[in-house]
Amino acid sequence: QVHLVESGGGSVQPGGSLRLSCTSSGSIISKLSAWYRQSPGKEREFLARLLPSGGADYSDSVQGRFSVSRNRAGNTLYLQMNNLKPDDTAVYYCRVDNKWGQGTQVTVSS
Repeated sequence: QVHLVESGGGSVQPGGSLRLSCTSSGSIISKLSAWYRQSPGKEREFLARLLPSGGADYSDSVQGRFSVSRNRAGNTLYLQMNNLKPDDTAVYYCRVDNKWGQGTQVTVSS
């Protein structure tokens, strides 16, 4: 059974960058992998996904600022986040097929 652990969250000023990692106990190469986030009082929001083919797509809210990728070993999913805004403050989750990580907090504030 796949176990996912996110890391890399923290506090950053507006305009800053963070890279989140999602380490899997198994390979994610042939699986649909994605990032979501959830702010207090809001529903969980899709951000980006990496397709088994290697392609990727993004929500309009992060297109051009966030980038999803995986490592060569195929067991870690990344989310590079640039030009962060206060509205990006949320708990960020990775998902591989139907498995979810525990989440990592990202706070964007001056």
